[in-house]
Amino acid sequence: MVTSSNNATPLMQQYLSVKSQYPETLLLYRMGDFYETFFDDAKKAAEILDITLTKRGTYNGEPIPMAGVPFHSVDNYLARLIEHGESVAICEQIGDPAAAKGIVERKVTRIITPGTVTDDNLLAERKDNCIVCVCSDQLTYAVSYINLSSGDFYCYEAETPTAFESILQRLRPAELLYSENFKSPELLSSYNGLRRRPVWDFDYETSLKKLCRQFGTRDLSGFGLNGISIGICAAGALLSYVSETQKTTLLHITSLKTESDSSYVYLDANSQRNLELVENLQGGQTHTLASVLDRCVTPMGSRMLKRNLLQPPKDLHVIAGRHDLIAEFIENSAVATLSEQLKEAGDLERVTARLALKNLRPRDLCKIRAALRMLPELKKLMMTFGGKTASYGEAIPTINELADLLLRAIRENPPIVIREGGVIADGYSEELDYLRQLTDGAVDILKKVEEREKQRTGITTLKVDYNRVHGYYIEVTKANADAVPDDYIRRQTLKNAERYITPELKEYEEQTLTAQSRALALEKKLYDELLDSVLPYLNTLTDISRKLANLDMILSFASVAEQNYYVRPEFTPSRDLCIERGRHPVIEQVMNNPFIANTSSLDENSTLLLITGPNMGGKSTYMRQCALITLMAYAGSFVPAHKAVIPDVDKIFTRIGASDDLASGRSTFMVEMTETSSIINQVTSKSLVLMDEIGRGTSTIDGMSLAWAVAEYFAKKRCYTLFSTHYFELTELANTFANVRNVHFGAQKSGDSIIFLHNVEDGAATSSYGLEVAALAGIPNTIISLARKRMRSFTTEHLTAEGKNAEQESSEDRLPPEVEDIISTLKSLHPDTMSARDALNLIYAMTDKIKDMQ
Repeated sequence: MVTSSNNATPLMQQYLSVKSQYPETLLLYRMGDFYETFFDDAKKAAEILDITLTKRGTYNGEPIPMAGVPFHSVDNYLARLIEHGESVAICEQIGDPAAAKGIVERKVTRIITPGTVTDDNLLAERKDNCIVCVCSDQLTYAVSYINLSSGDFYCYEAETPTAFESILQRLRPAELLYSENFKSPELLSSYNGLRRRPVWDFDYETSLKKLCRQFGTRDLSGFGLNGISIGICAAGALLSYVSETQKTTLLHITSLKTESDSSYVYLDANSQRNLELVENLQGGQTHTLASVLDRCVTPMGSRMLKRNLLQPPKDLHVIAGRHDLIAEFIENSAVATLSEQLKEAGDLERVTARLALKNLRPRDLCKIRAALRMLPELKKLMMTFGGKTASYGEAIPTINELADLLLRAIRENPPIVIREGGVIADGYSEELDYLRQLTDGAVDILKKVEEREKQRTGITTLKVDYNRVHGYYIEVTKANADAVPDDYIRRQTLKNAERYITPELKEYEEQTLTAQSRALALEKKLYDELLDSVLPYLNTLTDISRKLANLDMILSFASVAEQNYYVRPEFTPSRDLCIERGRHPVIEQVMNNPFIANTSSLDENSTLLLITGPNMGGKSTYMRQCALITLMAYAGSFVPAHKAVIPDVDKIFTRIGASDDLASGRSTFMVEMTETSSIINQVTSKSLVLMDEIGRGTSTIDGMSLAWAVAEYFAKKRCYTLFSTHYFELTELANTFANVRNVHFGAQKSGDSIIFLHNVEDGAATSSYGLEVAALAGIPNTIISLARKRMRSFTTEHLTAEGKNAEQESSEDRLPPEVEDIISTLKSLHPDTMSARDALNLIYAMTDKIKDMQ
């Protein structure tokens, strides 16, 4: 970092002094109409923003790198810097350049970081933007997060790395602070916006005092935080950081909430990814549950919907209230009408946040005005429907007096920022109207003066004009210089003309320019007073925004339910989980053919479904749709089924798919086992577990043994389990455990091809149709033929070799040891039930083909 030096110019000394306070933040330094960057900041800005890197003066004998952006378009550049993960300090000119003796006074007025940004043009409007702070002790991980746009402030304590990862996956922080002694930094490596913070930021006593000062309390017992809590350390450190960056009091941060797993349906990080709730497996937003359910007309409603999908509440009273409203909206055909009215609410949530941070722009006041003016009509409309709809509408506050004030005070389409003037409406202030008349009448007065002087002097080409440098002047061509009156005072000589001033013009110039300056100063004063008048309504505006966002979310659920024939789920205190003719909510939207519905049924006497059948037969879809329907019911949505009975589910786990984690040096099998271990260590009898083909990443014997043991564990745990497998041997579990039931997906062979029926049936499958699926995948016919030949060879030669002595086999006929292990297990089984044989035949057939090619 470059430090201040005596050989620097006064301007550069001022810059270096400011920069020293923000060594890790990119500093935008206002100079006239530009924000400039210098030294390493300039190099970084030039690279990220693709702007020209120039030089200005020297420092210690070396040219100073410089890069700048125009002040009027700085927001576009800020968005790119924030997207790149940079934090930016805005250093403004707070002194008057005209009155300054020496260097204009400057100071940092705000710091914009990826997690604390609130400007609409710097944010994805339908995605939450959270800043998270984490720390740890020997036993616990603490997570605290603030959503500045909504004012939500939470802290959470996790006892396991899995629970810790789950909350980070749900929050997807834009910025992540962590203590420098955090015990598991490897858990943070995949996140952007990492900020390492010193240990003393997490001091318990200091954090407690800061939090109590923020909330105006003596302690935090009212927030459910009693005694020493590491969560307080994370929350205090986070509050300090956000306060420092915002340079103002966080008026809308009024409480600290604690999160408990018992309040929500718990989804671990893998389940959030595997179920593709708000993001697909490729990192996009298409073909996700949110993409199907989100028809919100406001960004704040869309964000609330996604929060509920990632963290479905378990409060049945809240859920029933949402279901009641959906039913009424559909019955009264109210969705389109209410949604159209609700559009006017816009993103009141984020506007209210900017009000709390005293960072409100003129057009934000217009957005508040539009939302408040819409409210009475919306409430009136909801009252006409009666029932729960009317009750909900009645509970939404109105602030008619604020709406009237903003209607009188703010022009219909004001400029973006107050510094340009023209924000306050005509008629709001008599003094401002008078000053504007003086300014606006200048053109007419100049025309009158010009006509009078032409007549007086006889100079028909004379003109009266104005520019910012010389003010008002009379311009006369040099050809008419002899006709200039004696009371004209020369102001400027041009090549072909002379410019003059008169005492009258000079006096008018002073009046007009003074009027302009006074008008702008008065307008800024009136605007500040207006903001002070709006601020007391902050809590009410916050309440309104939350109620409207929730209404928007429920209307969206109703719209999707009405169009896609969803039904209201039923919650039961029993152990019954029954989804009749359920459908996958996403896949049915992208299919060209009708989706084949299937029933899922689990209860106290049948807690584990062992699912067999061919690949591509529908097993994974069937499992996922059961989890998605359960999750949708808890989120407050109707569900894609003929009927759905949902029990008390505390957690949803999925073990679906696997891939190598090369960065961590973990194989596919290691990833699979790690995820399985995590589920086993957290599962309860109320959990819903999806296990898809566990044990595929190792040898057949090992994989089948592990799959058997895991399925047996879940059977004994009596949690709700959907367990798919290609190890047909596992179907024998149903003969050992009464609560295990076999189901399979049907298929029909037609010659050498296969037709998938996609319907679930009782009992175990008789074949995995491995060769037929391989053919569909494009394996050449020569390979398939060799595989069929190898299948017959195994059937006739090896499966009947039970009595042979291994020493009597010739070396040419002896199989590799790995194959011997597999064959020894298969000897006693009927050929038609051996999926392992299909895989083995393919391996040998492909080996033979490779030998032929060589």
